[in-house]
Amino acid sequence: MQKQHVHLIISGLVQGVFFRAEAQKIAQTLNLGGWIRNVPSNEVEIYATGPRKELEKFVEWCHQGPAAAQVKNVKTDWEKGLGDFQSFKIIG
Repeated sequence: MQKQHVHLIISGLVQGVFFRAEAQKIAQTLNLGGWIRNVPSNEVEIYATGPRKELEKFVEWCHQGPAAAQVKNVKTDWEKGLGDFQSFKIIG
């Protein structure tokens, strides 16, 4: 099965609420690769790669996030050629 790639920008109360750690756990459970980081605009940025079905489950989770998060918006761009990541890491 060919891997798909998705780029997400998540806004709202998403920093300081364990969003990155919980997203990493979900991504690992779904066997996705990629990375997640906080950005200076108080948003979270994610690049993820894997089978489309698992990526869609991950994107759906990102619309809610962990219990303490208050997600306001998830900008989702399905892209090509983001690289082939073997694991999902917190990078910043």
